[in-house]
Amino acid sequence: QVQLGESGGGWVQAGGSLRLFCAASGATLSSYAVGWFRQAPGIEREFVAYISRRGLTTTYADSVKGRFTISRDNAKNAVYLQMSSLKPEDTAVYYCAAPYTPGNVPSTDYYRGEKYDYWGQGTQVTVSS
Repeated sequence: QVQLGESGGGWVQAGGSLRLFCAASGATLSSYAVGWFRQAPGIEREFVAYISRRGLTTTYADSVKGRFTISRDNAKNAVYLQMSSLKPEDTAVYYCAAPYTPGNVPSTDYYRGEKYDYWGQGTQVTVSS
């Protein structure tokens, strides 16, 4: 079973940057595509970014496109989310997630949280204005 864990969250002023990390235990993360999602209080969880198993395909929510970059280092069993030009509306708990079956998520399902079965505990990102 895949166990995911996020780190790297914190407090930052608007315009600043943070780099989130997603690590795995119990399985080789390089075998799985990974999605990043976020949830702010009172708001439904939303898709942020997706990276395919080998890193050849990345997809972003329109709200973060051009500001966030998802990447992975399979040798280190890690996935990253570099967040720049942060805005107060980026404040949320950020989660990384992986599908149940090793491999990639179909392109029609990148955005759908229900297509991911393994989730980390989340890391808080707070952006002040």
